[in-house]
Amino acid sequence: MDEMSETIRSERLALIDLLETLTPEEWSTPSLCTGWTVQDVAAHIAWAPAAGIGETALGFVRSGLRINKFVADSARRWSRRGPEAIVGQLRANAATGAKPIGLPQVAALTDAIVHGLDIRRPLHRERPISLRAFTPVADYLVGTRWPGSTVVGGSARRRIEGVSLVADDIGWTHGGGPEVHATAEALMLVLAGRPVGEAELSGPGADLLSARL
Repeated sequence: MDEMSETIRSERLALIDLLETLTPEEWSTPSLCTGWTVQDVAAHIAWAPAAGIGETALGFVRSGLRINKFVADSARRWSRRGPEAIVGQLRANAATGAKPIGLPQVAALTDAIVHGLDIRRPLHRERPISLRAFTPVADYLVGTRWPGSTVVGGSARRRIEGVSLVADDIGWTHGGGPEVHATAEALMLVLAGRPVGEAELSGPGADLLSARL
């Protein structure tokens, strides 16, 4: 198993470990994805890699060829299968290394990291992001252009243009310009277009970046 595959597997298993501890109320908690519960997010990352070409194409057509509507409709439909089925599918994905159709392997790692934060943050269940996991996901988010950027939180490249990002806890840096210091978790949320508290960002470029969030 190569390093990327092992990192994906590790992140998926860590999320499974968390999900298996959740109460019904926690499964119903609103996630960082607007309009999605924790259960909806978990269902999305469970079945998006496992959906076949026929199911994907049919769902896309039913959603009027609108990608974000297709993703949301699918997540809510899969969510109705319940926590036990969701966790079972997540385990199958971890075992097989499944990834969404037509996307690179790093997309599976991105789902595990970003959607993991979508679930963990509202539940106050922290888990540090390693440099090994952070770097390829950050590169993928920054490098994704339209129309692909529509499903990864918008254009990270435009959001961080003109500032230098510094993840103090893992020693990662990116960009040029006034520095913005934060944890790896906070910067991952920035790159993925998720909400970040102003107090989580510091440095001379923090105000500039905050104004774009």
